Amino acid sequence: MNYYQYQTVLGLLTICEENDAVIAINVGHYSENKGEKRESELIRRTYKQFVEYLDGKRKVFDLPLSLKGTDFQKQVWQVLRDIPYGETRSYKQIAVAIGNPKAVRAVGMANNRNPLLIVVPCHRVIGTDGKMVGYAAGVDKKRICCDWREKVIKSLPSPSIRALKMYWVSVSRPFGNWRLK
Repeated sequence: MNYYQYQTVLGLLTICEENDAVIAINVGHYSENKGEKRESELIRRTYKQFVEYLDGKRKVFDLPLSLKGTDFQKQVWQVLRDIPYGETRSYKQIAVAIGNPKAVRAVGMANNRNPLLIVVPCHRVIGTDGKMVGYAAGVDKKRICCDWREKVIKSLPSPSIRALKMYWVSVSRPFGNWRLK
């Protein structure tokens, strides 16, 4: 297994890959005892797509994924991947979608165990009352993910957008020909 880390506006982003598939993406602390710290082509491509997503230039990820979990977790994660960009679902709606309407808490636990933050959009799952609840990386980061394009950037005047993007470039390593416009 290989992993590499990048500083982002969400915090320290760790991307892990194994056997030519992305197996984990997380924000925050990562134990460096697991695998070799090496920036592979797949990890660079994953990071590039992550940046494009946060910049509002990408709505769907095109990456080879390997989700490791129970059959139930994988079923929940597949339903999460079907939630369209810019939309949310409640834990109850996910439970109904997998054919087990009483499994709301189990859906929450599967959501919490999602190894591929953002790519498998567990941040799009909210409480039945519409509130932001539970997120492995923290509810504050969940709010950023949900609000990023629709509420934060659109509400800023143009000079502030440019300043925000300049901040993003200063804490993120530019990839390939991706540059501030």
